[in-house]
Amino acid sequence: MAKSGTKAKTTGRARSEFIWGWLFILPTVIGLVVLNIIPIFQTVYQSFFKTGDFGKGNIFVGTANYVKVFGDSEVWQSLINTFKYAIVEVPFSIAIALVLAVFLNRKMKGRSLYRTIIFLPMVAAPAAVAMVWRWLFNSDFGLINNLFHVNVKWISNPKIAVFSVAVIGIWSIIGYNMVLFISGLQEIPHDYYEAAEIDGATGIRCFFNITLPLLSPTIFFVVVTRVIGALQVFDLMYMVMDKSNPALEKTQSLVYLFYKYAFINKNMGYGATIVVLLLVITMIITVFQMIAQKKWVFYN
Repeated sequence: MAKSGTKAKTTGRARSEFIWGWLFILPTVIGLVVLNIIPIFQTVYQSFFKTGDFGKGNIFVGTANYVKVFGDSEVWQSLINTFKYAIVEVPFSIAIALVLAVFLNRKMKGRSLYRTIIFLPMVAAPAAVAMVWRWLFNSDFGLINNLFHVNVKWISNPKIAVFSVAVIGIWSIIGYNMVLFISGLQEIPHDYYEAAEIDGATGIRCFFNITLPLLSPTIFFVVVTRVIGALQVFDLMYMVMDKSNPALEKTQSLVYLFYKYAFINKNMGYGATIVVLLLVITMIITVFQMIAQKKWVFYN
């Protein structure tokens, strides 16, 4: 009888924990379904239609939008622009943030102040960031040209405009990456460094043999999220590049192109097709990253 009562008590407790567990994650599940899952299916569904005249009604066109996308040079150019941006923004923002995190994780005067200053761009309004950098990059009276006595058209030259926007992206995201790296560094036991110092290891050797391996899970997380974020860049492109800018075609991202077709040209079906293309590309890259983590991510 005692065993039976104990078992019933354990079963009731387990059931209670199960119910409360689901109740706690229910808001997140609802948010995920409503804000992510349902819109994905709606977008895929919309990609098989063409918006009717005057933005009203949907006309079923099957795979015509996909055929058009694969033959559209503007889409491929936007894809190349997006990759250019990501190739510059992701590695540089991660490398600079990692170096800053290592230095600011040490005991030093004004450490909190430095962390706050570096993180400030992350909380600044995108419109304010774009306005400041447009002034810095101005070819006539911009600070950068006047400081270095050059006359470079940073955001109107088709050859370098996308890289100039990537610089803004790097500056904006460094603080966020740095905070993540600092949290990861603080989880590394200090005993490892003390043992390495006793064995005569230098700071650089400790960085490559202790810090990087033990920080690799955090680095992997930052890489995955930054790649996804870079592929979805829109706000910087929208606020820095004018519609009359001669470098717009060589700078606009896939998300910018989606905005152009869906909300300016009122062709929601073609815009949805562009988003589906971006979704597939992002998923493929993420899958390769997940496969790669088994080789270079060290879980202690």
